[in-house]
Amino acid sequence: ADTARGKRVFNKCKACHSTAKGGKNGIGPNLWNIVNRVPATVDGFKFSTAVRGLKDKPWNYANLNAFLTKPKDYAKGTKMTFVGLKKDSDRANVIAYLRSLSDSPAALK
Repeated sequence: ADTARGKRVFNKCKACHSTAKGGKNGIGPNLWNIVNRVPATVDGFKFSTAVRGLKDKPWNYANLNAFLTKPKDYAKGTKMTFVGLKKDSDRANVIAYLRSLSDSPAALK
């Protein structure tokens, strides 16, 4: 996976999501340090019931991949309108970029 390519693909997401450490939530939650985080745990963001129901599915690589494939299938009832990323390479690159958004990036498994 390529972090720089992932950042470019992430341009589709940045209208709703911020990525800066300590950054504000937008239409969607801030995604700093998302990898391995428990869903629906960003302070100050009102998550949908669908995403709050994912608390037993931390945002690991597999779950991020499944969600980014088609959010409405992974979290039925989500308010997120993004249709997903069809290409495996786009998802892998975005996940690599999201992994980089941390002081201590999650281990690659």
